[in-house]
Amino acid sequence: MAKHKRKPRLCFVSSSGAHWEQLRNLKPLAEKYKGFFVTEKTYYDEPMSNYFMLQTDLKDKLMPLKMLYNSIYAIIIWIKERPDFVITTGTMVAYPFYLLAILFRKKFIFIETFGRADMPTVAGKMMHKHADLFIVQWESQKKYYKKAVYGGRLY
Repeated sequence: MAKHKRKPRLCFVSSSGAHWEQLRNLKPLAEKYKGFFVTEKTYYDEPMSNYFMLQTDLKDKLMPLKMLYNSIYAIIIWIKERPDFVITTGTMVAYPFYLLAILFRKKFIFIETFGRADMPTVAGKMMHKHADLFIVQWESQKKYYKKAVYGGRLY
């Protein structure tokens, strides 16, 4: 009996701001395959996102609680959407999805932010190890990551 082939399900996740602006440029990929977007809730409306997480910052005293909330919410989203790929430009809001991709052996693609030509990011250093594909937007970023592939810029 032949298995029914479904289109791969893509999860696009990033923090708000420049990371989000870059990730939004992958909308044609989300339309070609079945994709959904996750970002942080801000004061600005973001009609393209399907899900909103709490904003997190390493300097925030409530960061551990916010990460716990975001992790539980990420599990709920994961169960509902069943992604095959997680694609991110960072940062902390993507971490629960990164862990879920590892746990469930799904493909994880990290795109290093365009804003860091001369140094690696904390998220990049953390998620590089398990990335199935690690894309940099500057040739100069390749020296910081062994598995990096230059992919050009998303802007």
